[in-house]
Amino acid sequence: MAASKPVRRARAALVVLFLLLIGMGGGLAYGVQQGQAQWAPLLALDLEGGTQMVLSPQVETGEEIDDDQLEQAVEIIRQRVDGTGVAEAEIAVQGAENVVVGMPGVPDEETRELIQASAAMEFRPLLDARFDTSYVEEMRIEELSENPDLTDEEREEILSQVEALEEDEDFAEDEQARPEDFDEPSAEPEDNSDLNWITPELAAEFQNYECTRDLPLAEREAQEPDQPLITCNPDTGEVLLLGPVDVDGDNIDDASWGTESRQDGTPTGAYETVIHFDADGTEQFRESSTRLFGYEQGSPQNRFGIVLDGQVVVAPNMISPITDGNARITGGYTDEEARNLAEQLRYGSLPISFQIESEQQISATLGSEQLRMGLLAGIIGLILTAAYAVYQYRTLALAVTIPSLIVVGLITWWAISLLGWSDGYRLSLAGIAGLILSIGLTADSFVVYFERVKDELREGRSLAGAVEAGWSRARRTILASKAVNIIAAVVLYLVAVGNVRGFAFTLGLTALIDVILVFLFTHPLMQLLARRKFFAAGKRFSGLSARELGVDVLYKGAGRFARSQVVYSDHAAAAVVGSVGESDSAPPGAAGNDARSDSRRDVPDIPDEEWASMTIAERRKAREDRRQAQERSLTEGADR
Repeated sequence: MAASKPVRRARAALVVLFLLLIGMGGGLAYGVQQGQAQWAPLLALDLEGGTQMVLSPQVETGEEIDDDQLEQAVEIIRQRVDGTGVAEAEIAVQGAENVVVGMPGVPDEETRELIQASAAMEFRPLLDARFDTSYVEEMRIEELSENPDLTDEEREEILSQVEALEEDEDFAEDEQARPEDFDEPSAEPEDNSDLNWITPELAAEFQNYECTRDLPLAEREAQEPDQPLITCNPDTGEVLLLGPVDVDGDNIDDASWGTESRQDGTPTGAYETVIHFDADGTEQFRESSTRLFGYEQGSPQNRFGIVLDGQVVVAPNMISPITDGNARITGGYTDEEARNLAEQLRYGSLPISFQIESEQQISATLGSEQLRMGLLAGIIGLILTAAYAVYQYRTLALAVTIPSLIVVGLITWWAISLLGWSDGYRLSLAGIAGLILSIGLTADSFVVYFERVKDELREGRSLAGAVEAGWSRARRTILASKAVNIIAAVVLYLVAVGNVRGFAFTLGLTALIDVILVFLFTHPLMQLLARRKFFAAGKRFSGLSARELGVDVLYKGAGRFARSQVVYSDHAAAAVVGSVGESDSAPPGAAGNDARSDSRRDVPDIPDEEWASMTIAERRKAREDRRQAQERSLTEGADR
């Protein structure tokens, strides 16, 4: 026999949930296998401890720092360290000027560099470029030593690249370039890409420049926006001679990253970073990109450098004029590389330069005891919720509520671990409080749904019909409740900082998971259980028996009483409708089997599913309408 439509829908929903769990578990397992994730959630500063850095502002002697400048600097540092607001980093002002940054765990080199990258960002056109052979050779040797698994062919390829760079050098390694080796400019420069900016002194300095990862602060302060700049890209070892500033970093409105696509829209498999300029930046970059595009592809003058802290972050080619203020930077980036570049661009400008004065490891501010107590509180709350559900709903709770809590716990655990891998989410004590609160909010959804189903049973529907009718009403209530929870979480997240944001994020996340659970597990499971005889017949301890539904003797008026009827199956519904249709004076049970068979036979034009979902009063009216229609038909026939 083919399954009914509700059963098919229930099975499909459970399959979707199963695939979701497989996807989450498989993704997390892959991250653990790659050494990039872990099964347990990451812990925040208050539970795990971490690193504390003291930043001091770098200003000229006698210059005072404005409170607004310091506040803006702190906010930008906060965004750099914790752009998503869920890594539970702590940033605060210490004394009159110093900024204290507390981060969970040990920050990697990229994060530490991001904190130190605190000078203004600039967009400058390239005038010339070369590689620092010694620097590149050191990088390649370091790469060979750190990767012992490289094949002989790969090692030879790396060494051949270094040899090719040595052959392209204009000067020997021990030979210094002198201004006399270069010609004087032929005219005054006409724009920022004009090679007449290169004087003999500047050309000699460019040829003698050596790359370094640590640019002295004095050089960083010596930058002039209307003069050329010699700097280096420490990631590639390329020395760059840049023209004056075309666009200032303050004109960046935002930066994002995503998958790179070809012109036909197909993905390339790599990632790109997109810079979004404001109105002034759009006009300035339109003029700059149009000028750079006019130079030959592959030449230094076809490129521009993005300078941060006196060093080049990236120096891409200009493949087309950018007129809409959205510049795309491509180059075979990985997801992590594109994201790091976007964060550097987004938070690249600080009103004050900072320097890390001290760095130390700090212990957890709360410690393992508080973590243990928080988890214990959550377990106690879970046990009490489960115990109440079993007391109130008997076997129904064991079949639906307990499995639902297990599934929601598994999804939440994996979601937090995945977010720790992808977005640096860390679980603080405030986040644990949000998880404990979510247990009660999840139980609310069960109570609303189950009580709606019981109300429909009291109205005389079969269990299958009561599940569908109760769901249509409970669904609106559950969605309204979760919408309120999510709105509150979003507002709290936007206006708060630190641990409070972690609490808000956890609260909103669990509300979304609860909605997924109710739609993909709780309701589908109820649809399947409604077809089981134990529940459909209202057996004792099922949670849906007449006694457990609280069926009472009802007064019908004129000294007559009747016990309210509860319908669990179509056969029982037929018996009830048949008995109610008889004369009030008929003794109990007078309808007997005839009434049971006649009640459904009298209305053959109503589909079975519709009949199962009808109340006693609706079935009684349907039979009465059918009887009157037959009488009218007989009367009309007699008149003829």
